[in-house]
Amino acid sequence: MKTIDKIPTGKIERASQLVKTGFKVGGNYVAYYGEKIVNPSLTKDKLNENNAEDIYDGLQNLKGSALKVAQMLSMDKSIMPQAYVDKFSLSQFSVPPLSAPLVRKTFKKYLGKFPEEIYDTFTPNSINAASIGQVHVATKNGKKLAVKIQYPGVADSISSDLALVKPFATRMFNLKGKDSEKYFIEVENKLLEETNYILELKQSLEMANACKDIANLRFPNYYPELSSEKILTMDWMEGEHLSEFAAKNTDRAKGDKLGQALWDFYMFQMHELRQVHADPHPGNFLIDSEANLMPIDFGCIKKVPDEFYFPYFELADPKVINNPFLFNEKLYELEILRLDDSPAEIEYFTGIFHRLLSLFTKPFHGDYFDFSDEDFFAEIAVMGEDFTKDTQLRKMNGNRGSKHFLYINRTFFGLYNLMHDLKARVATQNYMIYSSTS
Repeated sequence: MKTIDKIPTGKIERASQLVKTGFKVGGNYVAYYGEKIVNPSLTKDKLNENNAEDIYDGLQNLKGSALKVAQMLSMDKSIMPQAYVDKFSLSQFSVPPLSAPLVRKTFKKYLGKFPEEIYDTFTPNSINAASIGQVHVATKNGKKLAVKIQYPGVADSISSDLALVKPFATRMFNLKGKDSEKYFIEVENKLLEETNYILELKQSLEMANACKDIANLRFPNYYPELSSEKILTMDWMEGEHLSEFAAKNTDRAKGDKLGQALWDFYMFQMHELRQVHADPHPGNFLIDSEANLMPIDFGCIKKVPDEFYFPYFELADPKVINNPFLFNEKLYELEILRLDDSPAEIEYFTGIFHRLLSLFTKPFHGDYFDFSDEDFFAEIAVMGEDFTKDTQLRKMNGNRGSKHFLYINRTFFGLYNLMHDLKARVATQNYMIYSSTS
């Protein structure tokens, strides 16, 4: 794979890259509609493939928050054409890496030495490259290590990237009112946290220790003395990415075992720790030869405050969902309904969220849930399609919900998709055996 010697970091440089990409996409549409005149039965499949490839090619050279957005979009298979999901999912662990000279320069700057002076051996070519950093193999004192190196300028470009995206997002989601800024601030703060490898080291050590007793989970050891704000060293974990395992797995027992570990891991974090690994894409989980789950990235941890946690999970209770008074009360607590809403807005959004929550909270309605249930995921896809076609929704003020929804909903969308990939059948209350109060 071709390597990268320089990443655009200036606002003008990055904006011009996006403009070039926009011209390519525009050209694809012109070609599509020209061909459509000759062949009226032509579908948009080829158009989607071309657009996905051009957009991805533009973003992969920018890296950082621009590529992170593509990664986040690829996690929700129900809102994007398959061509985009397939292409954007590459950003989870397969993008052009930094060149060897740029890697050496990064080591010299942040650890004061070149990699060959720090490790017994160091592979100059990366093994995996994703949105914010890439991974190299090293050895020291007989141990095989994974060394994550952050791309230069990623943290510095986050604010300018979001400034470029903000006008499109505001129109797309029909955000109105000055308090809509809270969503952009939440995203910016979390992306900045992900570029702080000292924070990630701390979160990794704390999470591994807190979750060490959960069955069928394995965590790497981390090495503070070989880490810095842009370099993170941990044990090399032998295994394959969750998506690769799931694509070929035919053993339902293994799928159930891994799914139970994944579910317990997330529910324990959410209910016991009140903070959660909020980046559940396949590239962040490896599966070893004994079907153990290995989380390998704790850069994005979302804390869950009580004022959000309690009403959020009360809305997972059918008794609350089906009680109009209690349901309405929780919608206000979570800022889904607003005090300045008109009667029409109250009626409309109450109906939409009743439908959404009645479906999306089904895994919490009993002691067991089967994530291989195609009907459940088909219903989610149909509902998503209905929302995209709803012209009334586009006219409504889209400034809905607490800022905490952004990463908590992302967590559950990602978790559900991983569970579905594994075709897992799980005991939903099993995580409670690890609780300090059980």
